[in-house]
Amino acid sequence: MTSAELYHVPLSPFCRKVRLSLAEKKIEVKLIEERYWEKDTDFLRRNPAGKVPVLRLDGHALAESAAICEYLEELYPEPSLMPSDPLARHEVRRLVMWFDDKFHHEVTSKLLYERVNKKITGQGFPNSTNVMAGLRAIKFHIDYMGWLLDHRRWLAGDRMSLADFAAAAHLSALDYISDVDWDRNAQVKDWYAKIKSRPAFRAILMDQVPGFPPPAHYADLDF
Repeated sequence: MTSAELYHVPLSPFCRKVRLSLAEKKIEVKLIEERYWEKDTDFLRRNPAGKVPVLRLDGHALAESAAICEYLEELYPEPSLMPSDPLARHEVRRLVMWFDDKFHHEVTSKLLYERVNKKITGQGFPNSTNVMAGLRAIKFHIDYMGWLLDHRRWLAGDRMSLADFAAAAHLSALDYISDVDWDRNAQVKDWYAKIKSRPAFRAILMDQVPGFPPPAHYADLDF
């Protein structure tokens, strides 16, 4: 069995996406929490960008979550998180970028980073304007996900893919701080219940961040 080390932050959606990919492919991983904001010299050698996640696998230090997930897909193609059809692969990549770029900028950075990251990294108090903007924006994104699920079994098509893990990574981190209104769209709620019931999600649901206890429903597979 392949073993790996992942330098991560528990609530980072980018780290969570990699963790989900590793778990789905049954790759054993040792999790190492990294206080990346302290700019430790050893960590900067692993990734000069100073960001998590960084995956050590087979003697290589791999950085950037999208590149890591694609690498894992090429090295361990089963179970596949990418469809074989080129157009379908494009749709998966488009949605991964939707969540890791647009959703991250409009929602995750406005809610999770303001409410949690600022306190952990000693950057002060949440900016209420940013928080309100994030709470408004997440409604649009949930509605868009609902529209996708009106036409598809999973976000990018008929099979679960990396797009679902990217979305679930962001939403699970926000769910940890009770910032997802699951009653807004029944299909999105059903989709999340289905994906968080997967064995790959178990470790995510056991995360605990000191000073930030999760809500009671966080680890409840039936909400």
